[in-house]
Amino acid sequence: MEPSTPPQDPMLDATLRELADIALPPPVSMMPATWGWAVLAAVVALTLAFFLWRWLRHRAQNRYRREALAELSKLEASIAGPAARRYALASLPALIKRTALAAWPRETVAALSGPGWSDFLKAHAGKARIDEDAYRFLAETQYRVPALAMVDEGAARRTISAARQWIEGHDVHP
Repeated sequence: MEPSTPPQDPMLDATLRELADIALPPPVSMMPATWGWAVLAAVVALTLAFFLWRWLRHRAQNRYRREALAELSKLEASIAGPAARRYALASLPALIKRTALAAWPRETVAALSGPGWSDFLKAHAGKARIDEDAYRFLAETQYRVPALAMVDEGAARRTISAARQWIEGHDVHP
């Protein structure tokens, strides 16, 4: 026996033919709904750009310090033997002078020597805490190269440490 189908109502049949799919809303936009979010994004982007610019400028202005510290590290690595120690200690005043010339005008730094050079180093030491003997050694080393052969490794390391402190901590704008 076959299942019987009820007779179709013509009204119901017409209504079913007029039905359509459900109308879905458009997808939500990823763009902010108000202009305030765009302004906030622009302010954040400008702030980040400003700080990036300042960091890059600071890094460029301190490139001479990084180069001097790299050269100082090479000198420090070579002070184990007496001959290399003499060369390293003799090279130290020139390194400090080149570092100062990179930071200050030539007219201010180039003519300094002896006590004037020592006073300059003290005046611009900034955060560096260096004792008087180290300043005197840095100021007079270039004039007593033969005596450098008698400097022991401990004194050489202290002098290089003082030079490192001055290079890292000197204040260009006192």
